[in-house]
Amino acid sequence: MKNNSLTTLTRVLLLLCGIGLIISIFTPIWSIYLSAPQYPEGLAMFLHANKVSGEYEIINGLNHYIGMKEIHADEFWEFTFLPYALGFFALLCLLAALLKNKTILYSVTILFLIFGIAFMGDFYYWLYDYGHNLDPNAAIIVPGMSYQPPLIGYKQLLNFEVWSYPNIGGGIMIGVAVILLILAIVEYRRAKKTV
Repeated sequence: MKNNSLTTLTRVLLLLCGIGLIISIFTPIWSIYLSAPQYPEGLAMFLHANKVSGEYEIINGLNHYIGMKEIHADEFWEFTFLPYALGFFALLCLLAALLKNKTILYSVTILFLIFGIAFMGDFYYWLYDYGHNLDPNAAIIVPGMSYQPPLIGYKQLLNFEVWSYPNIGGGIMIGVAVILLILAIVEYRRAKKTV
């Protein structure tokens, strides 16, 4: 059973990961920022675990002209699922720390990495759908043009400059993924040495 025990440093970091994931439920996860000559101060939209905030209603009004669907939080099943998923992973991190259990550490690491990849894939699909499935009767139609914002980074869309990047919650989630992976590798190597 001793081989399955975690070091004190690993346990402390797992506790911090659990607390961080709880915090990420209540903070913005992702930011999409638009700037154009007619909006020099910019427009910002923030995606949380359970809602959309910022100036998305203004963005909806602009998107209407190019045929993009309106953004409404109640249309996304992810906003129902995500707070519980983050809470579940927070609980696993806290359990691994409190029970000093490597098996739980390995399990939460693998599951959270799979979740992270699936989350980013789902977000990419969401952006793709909004940027490509346009109303053919829109007021402004540019043949061959799509309006998919970048997943991460910068993109020019007509006269709008668009940036997309992790916010506080997203930064925490990325940090937790990195810490879990490092902890799992370190603990696995430590266990191999003691065998």
